[in-house]
Amino acid sequence: MKSIELAKKLEGLNTLEMVRRILDVRKSTAIKTLSILRKEGFVETSGGGKKPRLYKISPIRVAGKEHLGLYDIINKYSKVKLFEPYKHKVMDRKLSIEEAIPMAIKEGNFRLVLASLGLFNFVRDWSKLHYFAKKYGVTKEVGALYDVARSYMKTRKMDERTRKSLLKIKTRKQFIIKHAKSKDFTDIGKRWNVYVPLNKADLDRYKE
Repeated sequence: MKSIELAKKLEGLNTLEMVRRILDVRKSTAIKTLSILRKEGFVETSGGGKKPRLYKISPIRVAGKEHLGLYDIINKYSKVKLFEPYKHKVMDRKLSIEEAIPMAIKEGNFRLVLASLGLFNFVRDWSKLHYFAKKYGVTKEVGALYDVARSYMKTRKMDERTRKSLLKIKTRKQFIIKHAKSKDFTDIGKRWNVYVPLNKADLDRYKE
């Protein structure tokens, strides 16, 4: 079977075991198939370590060079640096600051959320941030964490149109990080209808 046909058959997000079952082949053959598809630009890989390795397969060939991933962006722009638990790269486009913030928040990881605060000062297009916040389903979380960041460090000012639009969105009160809520920033949490997981002491890392 040609690579393009395999990519069509396997299109979507898969694990190695899913690929093995779909193709009805041995594990070693599934690994070899994924390797070939990756080399030909049909596969993007994420995860690894403690997280399952995922293969995003598309019949549309990924063109161009490898771009900086989420951890690269955070470590480049934020004062809070992170160890990469897995290699994250973007193949089809450059990852913008405006997408990296919602992407980091969506992970629901404490250090990612904390480190993402340092990116707000580099946002240039607030409507673009709004778009990606909606795409990743973290509109209220983005708004709340922006207010937390602005109350504690230098950030660019969010334009009023974006702010009002984010505030208008109706959602149930939710955790930014599962089951984590702080006694600090309760006014911000109430304003955005979320539980803020960060304490003021956590933000001292930005003063180091």
